[in-house]
Amino acid sequence: MQQRNSRNAQGIDVSHHQGNIDFKKVAADGISFVFIKATQGKTFRSKTFLQFVEDAKAAGLLIGAYHYVDDSATTPEAARQEAANFVSAIKDAGGIQVFDLPPVMDYESNKSGLSKAVITTVAKAFLQEVEQLTGVQPIVYTYPSFIGNFSGLNNYPLWIARYSASQVPPDASGWTSWDFWQYSDGENGDTLPSGKMRVNGITGPVDLNEYAGTEDELRERFTKQAVVPEKEAVATGSFVANGKQVGKTLLFDGKTYVPLRTLANTLGLPFKWDNTRKEACLNGTKLQSVQLVEGVAYVQLRPIAESYSAVVSWDSKLKIAALKTKGDK
Repeated sequence: MQQRNSRNAQGIDVSHHQGNIDFKKVAADGISFVFIKATQGKTFRSKTFLQFVEDAKAAGLLIGAYHYVDDSATTPEAARQEAANFVSAIKDAGGIQVFDLPPVMDYESNKSGLSKAVITTVAKAFLQEVEQLTGVQPIVYTYPSFIGNFSGLNNYPLWIARYSASQVPPDASGWTSWDFWQYSDGENGDTLPSGKMRVNGITGPVDLNEYAGTEDELRERFTKQAVVPEKEAVATGSFVANGKQVGKTLLFDGKTYVPLRTLANTLGLPFKWDNTRKEACLNGTKLQSVQLVEGVAYVQLRPIAESYSAVVSWDSKLKIAALKTKGDK
């Protein structure tokens, strides 16, 4: 993988272990971004998460949230429960739209002695659930000593930890470059461009990170939003699938839009939302006319549903879009 670069944006990651943080001093010390620990396992939530999100955002830092995958996650269902805990914390912080950077899966421990195949299955279940619940592709964080447990995950952005001033992380598991490099824990590894390891505003050591690009490039890659003026959404309504209300609709230019995830689940099809390119895919096909509203991707209902032999009707009086899938009576 690549070396560090003097032009790269500098960042930190923090948890409740850091205690009180003056994020204004952090930002003034040349730090551009911060990843904040939100959750661990199925129920644990960091007691400082919400306050750190508010304070770091107010200080002008680009913020992201991360979840530590617990050793108790030994099945896909357990992984999905952990994902639900993570996304719940994100929602309590204001929703995915509050965060400038994608959510992160921190997976680095195997005290349960899982096989590589099971570890990959757990990781995929967590990542896919987070993406379904937020509409944003997550980041994978891990160590060189653990990354070999993963297979087929190299389509996700990589945040690698290696505390060294000279040794770059090796290529592994399909990744040949890093998006973020945690190059120091504040006591071991390399230093900030200023030559120090400590960051103003934080008492004690803190993890130091670098993005593979400038701050402007970081901001452009992850925070560029497809802006939808509120006036374009002229009305809202209900989305009913096979007789059951499953969500809401938005009307844009007289056309009915529904959440991508909801429609995909109704049709029983795989989907993907690429937050970097702002592209939606359903069953492997790129969709057109995507509207991004409050961090949720909405897609046009009728042409998609009818292409999969579903029937769509619209009750203009009650503002209900109804869909019946093939075979439903």
